[in-house]
Amino acid sequence: MGLDLDYIYGQTPLDEEEKDGLRIPAVATRGELDEFEQQNIEQAIQWTLGRNFRAEVIFTEDFVLKVHKRMYGDVWKWAGAYRKTNKNIGTDNWKISIELKSLMDDAIFWYNNNTWAPDEMAVRFKHRLVSIHCFPNGNGRHSRLMADIIVEKIYKRPVFSWGAANLSNEGDARSAYLKAVKAADKSDYSLLLQFARS
Repeated sequence: MGLDLDYIYGQTPLDEEEKDGLRIPAVATRGELDEFEQQNIEQAIQWTLGRNFRAEVIFTEDFVLKVHKRMYGDVWKWAGAYRKTNKNIGTDNWKISIELKSLMDDAIFWYNNNTWAPDEMAVRFKHRLVSIHCFPNGNGRHSRLMADIIVEKIYKRPVFSWGAANLSNEGDARSAYLKAVKAADKSDYSLLLQFARS
């Protein structure tokens, strides 16, 4: 296959086997791929509209996988399935389901005990989810949509703006986002909370 992707700082490279999972043979560039992925993501967002997902549904492995499949299933054959290889970030691939189960258990506890304010709960969930890095591609976008679903469906608050920019492209917004994620890696969520609503 002739898919040649240029990666920018912070993006996780795909293995050749993962690239072979592309459902659209005509795609040859990162720009074309981004366009098809964005169309699929918009369909996933449409799917969430008008639905009332409860916490007991959202905080399940099945829902996390379903959202990823809805976001990327028209573009990638492996959408909604755990990555099979290790990447430059994230937990070892064999620990993904264990780490995700732990996150789901923690999220139910946080929700039931009002551990965090709504925005902080959603942002902490997002950060942990992207840190696990469940999938070969789309982990950042997936974790942001999951945070949006949490804050909107459970807490009835507006979805996050995430800097009101395409974070897949290089620029000030992406730099600010990555800086905020790195601060959250050190348990300082203030920048990520601020960025989520910027």
